Amino acid sequence: QVQLVESGGGLGQPGGSLRLSCAASGSIFSITAMGWYRQVPGKQRELVAGIFSGGSINYVDSVKGRFTISRDNAKNTVYLQMNSLKPEDTAVYYCNAVITILPQLPPSNYWGQGTQVTVSS
Repeated sequence: QVQLVESGGGLGQPGGSLRLSCAASGSIFSITAMGWYRQVPGKQRELVAGIFSGGSINYVDSVKGRFTISRDNAKNTVYLQMNSLKPEDTAVYYCNAVITILPQLPPSNYWGQGTQVTVSS
């Protein structure tokens, strides 16, 4: 069984910073990719940032230059440093990981429970 446990989030001020963490644990053979999605009520969940095992990174345009994703492979943990926060960053943020639990099995998608980020003065 694989678990993704998120931490961080909460209330941030416009122009301020918050940091999210997500640790993967359990029966893990390899992790292909880790990333962060966000969702607001009535809208589709969108990819905010993703980081792949080869090192490539991508961001949604609205967070480029403000958010930074990083990964600690030894700890199976991904981070999202969010700077210059805007009210429109308010959402539930979900950690996502593409994980292979056994070498003979294909990778599967796993999700964290979600953490609320609210940007308001």
